[in-house]
Amino acid sequence: MKKVIIILFAIAPFALMAQKKDLQKTTFEVEGVCGMCKARIEKTAFGIKGVKTASWDIPSHQFQVLFDANKVSIDDIHSAIANAGHDTPLATAPDEVYENLPMCCLYELKNK
Repeated sequence: MKKVIIILFAIAPFALMAQKKDLQKTTFEVEGVCGMCKARIEKTAFGIKGVKTASWDIPSHQFQVLFDANKVSIDDIHSAIANAGHDTPLATAPDEVYENLPMCCLYELKNK
């Protein structure tokens, strides 16, 4: 029994180190116009494993996210939001997704 306890104490620090989080916070612009956009953008972000907080501001179009970089990359976050229909600086929404957004959510396209 003592050997098992000693082994557990020897292994525990390594197990804890492997679980260390790399929390990062960033802000970037996301295209959208209304409360439905806000709900869609934030719901998409919270559906990504590793995202801890997400908030999109309607007037400024600024999206703020806190995420664990060990679980998700910033590129993955941009891609997921774009795939939900909202352009970001690093990813563009697919035409078919954008065209199927509700009329109130259709923002002015910049690069299409």
